[in-house]
Formats: sequence, C-alpha cells, structure tokens
Amino acid sequence: MRRASVLITLLLAAFAVNLDTTLVNVALPDLSRQLDVSTARLQWIIDAYNLAFAAFLLSAGNLSDRLGRRRMLVVGLAVFGTASLLGAAATNSAELITARAVMGFGSALAFPATLSLILDAFPKRGERATAIGLWGAIAGAAIALGPIVGGWLLSAFTWPSIFIAMAPVAYAAMGFALRFLPKTPGDGSNPLDLMGLTTSALAMAALVFTIIQAPTYGWSSARTLIGFVVSAALIALFIDHELRSAAPMIDVRIFRNARFSAASAAVTVSFFTLMGFIFVITQYFQFIRGYSALGAGVRLLPFATAVAVGSVLGTRLAVRVGTKQIVTAGLLLTGGFYAWDITTTAHLSYAVISMQMLVGGLGMGLTSAPATESIMGAINAKTAGVGSAVNDATRLVGGTLGVAVIGSVYSSLYQQHITDVLGTASMPRATLATVKDSVHGGFAAAQAMMRGGSPLGHTVQQATTNAFMHGLRAACIVAAIAAFAGALGTVIALPAHPEEAENAEPAMSGEAMTGVVGLDGLG
Repeated sequence: MRRASVLITLLLAAFAVNLDTTLVNVALPDLSRQLDVSTARLQWIIDAYNLAFAAFLLSAGNLSDRLGRRRMLVVGLAVFGTASLLGAAATNSAELITARAVMGFGSALAFPATLSLILDAFPKRGERATAIGLWGAIAGAAIALGPIVGGWLLSAFTWPSIFIAMAPVAYAAMGFALRFLPKTPGDGSNPLDLMGLTTSALAMAALVFTIIQAPTYGWSSARTLIGFVVSAALIALFIDHELRSAAPMIDVRIFRNARFSAASAAVTVSFFTLMGFIFVITQYFQFIRGYSALGAGVRLLPFATAVAVGSVLGTRLAVRVGTKQIVTAGLLLTGGFYAWDITTTAHLSYAVISMQMLVGGLGMGLTSAPATESIMGAINAKTAGVGSAVNDATRLVGGTLGVAVIGSVYSSLYQQHITDVLGTASMPRATLATVKDSVHGGFAAAQAMMRGGSPLGHTVQQATTNAFMHGLRAACIVAAIAAFAGALGTVIALPAHPEEAENAEPAMSGEAMTGVVGLDGLG
C-alpha cells in the first residue's frame, strides 16, 4: 500500500495546483464589484499567477533535483497554501495580485516534483505509464472542474472562499507528503548553475509576459515584437550557456530526441486548444445560454470526465500500441471536436454540446498524458525534476498562448461585427464602446435599453449574440487547424516506441526508494 499512498499524495498535490488554474476566473465579476477592480487589474489577478509560475518553473525543477524533490514539494505547497489565505484576506487589488504572484511561485516549486517523484516511485514503464495517466487525468480534470468548484463556492459564500478553499487542500497534500513520500536526497555533486537559473527565469518571464500583453497592444505592435525579440535572445543566451557549461542545469541536447521534443510540441498544442476552449465556452454558457457560474461549470462535467478517461486509457494504449498512434488519434479527435464546434448555435441542444465535449475531452486525454509519459521516459532519472519542469512549461506556454491567440481572434471578430452592425446606430458613443468591449457589456446595455423602452434594446441584444457566435466559430477554426497541424507533426516526428536503451529501468538509490516498494503494479 506504500506506493498507493505515494501516488495519492502526488495526485492530491497536482490537483490543488491545477484546480487553481481556472478556479479564480469565475470570481472575476464578484471581485470587480466588491473590490472596485478595473478590467486591467482583473487581468493581472489571473496573469500574475501565470507569470510567476512560468518565471520560476525551470529553476525550481533544477533545484528540486539538487535539494531533494520531497523537500521542494513540501515547501512549494506551504507557500501556495499560505499565499492563498493571504489572498482571501486582501482588501484591494494590489494585495490580491501580490498574493496571486506568490501562489504562482509556490506552484512552480511544487508542481515539477509531482511528476518527477512518480518517475522515482514507478521506474518500470508499464507502471509508470499508468501512474502518469492518473496524474494526467487529475491535472486535466482539475482544470475543467475549476469553474464547477468556483461556481459552487460563489453560490454559497463570497469571493474569499475561492482562496480559503485552496489552503486546506494544499496543507493536506503537504502533510501526506511528509508522512508517505520517501526522502529524496538531492544531487549536489555539481556547482549551482546560477547563469542558467537566471537566464531561464528571465526568458520564460519575458515570453509569457509578451504573450499575455500581445492582445492588448496588438500582435504586430512594436512593443509586442520587441518582447518576442527579447524573449528569443534570452532563450538563445540560455541555450548557448547550457551547451558551454560543464555542469548545465539541463542538457538542452535532449531536444534532439524526438521522443522528448515531439511529445513536448504535442502537449503545447493540446493545452493551447484546451485553455482557448475554456475561455470561450464559459462565456458561451453564462452569457449566451444564461447559466449561472455553477450551472456553467456543471455543464463542463462531460469534458472533465472524458479527459480523465482518456488520460488513463491513453497511457495504457501507448505502451501496447505505440505513443505515435495514440497521440495522433488524440489530436485528430481534438481537431474534429473543434471542427464540430463550428456548427454551434446560440440555441443548440445541450445533448449535442455534451457529445461534442466528450469527443474533445477524450482527445485531450489521449494526447497529453501519453505525450507526458513519452517526455518523462526520455529523460535521465537524476534530472527528472527539470525534465518535469520542461513538460510543465510546455503546458503553461501552450495554455497562455491559447488564451491569448484564441481570445484575440474571438475578440477582434466580435468587435468588428458589432461595429459593422451597430456602428451607424443612433446610440451614445459610450454605450457603443461598452457593447464592443465585451459580450457582458453588450447584454447589460441591451437590458438597460429595453428597461428604458428603447427600440434599440432588442437590436443590440441580437447583435451581441451574433457577434459572439461569429467570434466563437472563428476561434474554433483556429483551434482545429492547430490540432490537425499537431497531429501531422506527431505522425512525422514522434517515435511509436522508446529505444531499447530508454526502456531500461532507471538506477535508483536505495535511500531514494526507501519505503516505496510493496505494491505490485497498478492494474
């Protein structure tokens, strides 16, 4: 039962970190009203977490290899849980943004260790694949479940409950880690790569910050282009240093291994489409269909369930059939899901929508979990922490890029449609600007007009609905193209099975495996 306890502990930690990815989003309207937070500040309540997470991810993964993975997991969970409580006590947006940044830092410390400790505990590929499948199921389902949990908390309590609820989960995982996880001594035989730690942090921060800001300033603006140039320069500097260093934080030549690099690309594409989907579908359910935050979250259950099933099934099938075949199938299902979504209307039966989400969730699970197993199977056990961080970085960059790109496509087409339909209408400029700003503003303006007896009310409401659906369909086209392109890349580059040398069981020290034996497989 010891290894079962280890796995449950790691799954709980992964659940806490991933749930927070989408949990806070549903609280944004309440935060706007109760803390008088501007739209820009609301964005940073979300983005401060992602930016800190990205900036420290690779460095934290390397430090976990050096200082001990259990130690980093425990420290990260403690920071995450405490910062969450501080967020609940915030009285203004500045305090809340700071707390969110610290939560992101704690997540960066903890999350890479969850996957690398699985590699420690389950060195045989079959067992490791099943464990990573469960890890992928928990991670993907937690992202989809965030709006459900958040909606329920907001229906029963006020916005601080969103943050208070995270602390006990984090502290419970921390307690389980101290009780059940084996001590993992770090590898401090080589000097600390301070240059690598610094340049990786700056590169990731610059890249994610540029992606976050691009929709605001424009993808072709000088500010955005300079940001991408700076990011590329820092990445090049990091790679050059790592190639020259006698003791690099990561051997960047691992990217020559298609089992690692092609799988990383598949994970990036998978999370690009996932986070873009959640961005538009939650708005569709709440604004177009009129569901509450909880009602919208509950209607995502088919997607969350399918992700969990696909993750567990996908890793098992990848061992038997081949990673290339399963990941390709997953991306094709994902692309098919978005192609089907193009037909969505404002009044489409939820039965049809749930069937669409089952296809999309299954595609997500079949892609991300087997690809993650491929990534972890290609790295050295001694550097599993930083290898896990690379996998996490692909998820984070893909998700951030998905929200930015898909959100930009949706937003630009929404605004253009509103301008085309209502640009010549006899309404105040301020009202037109409100309608163009968001679908929420459009419906609010329409309701105000109808209450005031204005004949324009129904016109604005219909224009807002049509504009949203226009943007949603275009966003789905972008996501479908990305998924199908990812499937093509997988067919070309990803090996079906690992080389024989990679199948060898990693050599683990006796101390690292103390107390981990005792469970004969996971079924």
